[in-house]
Amino acid sequence: MSLDANDLILFAQVIEAGSFSRAAERMDVPKSTVSRRISQLETTLGERLLMRTTRRLTITDFGERILDHARRLLDETEAASALAQHRQATPHGVLRASLLPDFVELDLTSLCLQYAARYPEVRLELDLSPRRVDLLVERFDLAVRAASRLPDDNTLVARKLHEMRLGLYASPAYLTRYGEPESPEDLKKHVCLSLISGNGETAPWSLTRGKERWEGTPNGPVAVNSPILQRDLAAHGMGIICLSERYAQKEIEEGLLRRILPDWEPPTVTLWCVTPGRRLLPARTTAFIDLLKSALRSEN
Repeated sequence: MSLDANDLILFAQVIEAGSFSRAAERMDVPKSTVSRRISQLETTLGERLLMRTTRRLTITDFGERILDHARRLLDETEAASALAQHRQATPHGVLRASLLPDFVELDLTSLCLQYAARYPEVRLELDLSPRRVDLLVERFDLAVRAASRLPDDNTLVARKLHEMRLGLYASPAYLTRYGEPESPEDLKKHVCLSLISGNGETAPWSLTRGKERWEGTPNGPVAVNSPILQRDLAAHGMGIICLSERYAQKEIEEGLLRRILPDWEPPTVTLWCVTPGRRLLPARTTAFIDLLKSALRSEN
């Protein structure tokens, strides 16, 4: 029996979906068809690729080796599909995007409504999480990340979307109780709320004033991965935060937060749109990126 490349591609899709049921749903075929074709592939290859239980699928060592080849086939197939989409007037298919959950720089509800209205043949799958997803392994079309700079990775392409200015803020109640820092060194004696970055580490603070520079790690009772929760805790007097001006704007206007050490500037943070670098972007992805840029420009 000859090896069918389509079955190898199906195997890669099952692994990415995490189950026969989800793979069948994405491909719009019966689950029994997926199971039968994977069994047929195992028979052709002469070894088990997957260990099946009622709760999960576990890939075998042999399956891991075959998966590398299967993923390459899937990538080439999707590249050909993307090329074809560029020749079509209407974007369609599934767009998987990873976005920041506390994305106050952008009205995500409006973005989704606009995109759905313009491109009704595209299904949007949005993952709102601060974690740094693996675009290639998890099959995301794009991710929006916030960072001063991104690590070098020749498998990805990063496009600048927006620059965010940061500052240090505290509530008037906190400053009345603990006093206002007069220099960055004074921060060591204050309660500073930490932000956990996408890689799970506490983000240090770096401040500059002209040629002067100060660095330190916030030392407080709470560390979170949500800038909005940070802002709300600070507004209730829990401590000092380093936050973008846009996040703090409403609380400043309402008198709940006040800028401190205004002469000292944290580095700006860039919003990046990251896409797989070795794929031709399908029309649905470029349309989403264009809408992102347009929405961010209108917010400025």
